[in-house]
Amino acid sequence: MRQRRGGIQARRLSQWVVRATLLLAIAAGMAAALRADESSTIYPSIREQQPLRQYRAYRRMHARSEHFGQEAWVEAWTELNGQSFTYTIVSEKGSDYIRNKVLKAVLKREQELVADGECSRSELTLENYTFEETTAGDSERYVTLKPKRKDLLLVDGRMVLSQDGSELLRVEGRLAKNPSFWTSLVNVIRHYTRIDGVRVPIATESTAKVKFAGVSHLDVHYEYDTINGRPVSVAARRAFPPAAGLR
Repeated sequence: MRQRRGGIQARRLSQWVVRATLLLAIAAGMAAALRADESSTIYPSIREQQPLRQYRAYRRMHARSEHFGQEAWVEAWTELNGQSFTYTIVSEKGSDYIRNKVLKAVLKREQELVADGECSRSELTLENYTFEETTAGDSERYVTLKPKRKDLLLVDGRMVLSQDGSELLRVEGRLAKNPSFWTSLVNVIRHYTRIDGVRVPIATESTAKVKFAGVSHLDVHYEYDTINGRPVSVAARRAFPPAAGLR
């Protein structure tokens, strides 16, 4: 009986660590996007454009834990307007624990970060990062991101730009500070594109390596309905088809 209780406690601890780690990973990825479209604050070669002040987007979220063999999906309408972030769950499927303790908790955490103005801690600014251009490929340029402090909302990695350096395509790397002793690595990849002249995030991939719990994944995709108060054009919708829905 004691051995059984110990196993249950270890499982609960592992689940808690996975939950906390994924929440931090998505928070870092989300917050890094909120000011990435204000060209005056990031790498100078990125083309000037309209800042992202408002959006309404359909969000598809999927999380899975390899160790526990569990996964879940949540789809929701999300809306950002200044320092207000709201969401409405549309559909959900899979593990009750992952849906309630990870995916819905991610939306709640994002709401709190926006309301509290905490996103400035992760902006792509000279206050938070040192930028160093390193290499250029056939179709991309890379700029190293070196955090100026160990912070759970900063990423130690790189920006991926278009060949001419005018467009931000991705931010990728690992959290500048591990969330806990139990977590050895948290990787985040944030994808961007320009829709109707405004740069917006279109997907986030987060992977957490947790002691005794293996690897856990969290993927988020966005389909925009309005940006800065205007409906997304038909041409933009056709160019960026939505991700697959609940399986």
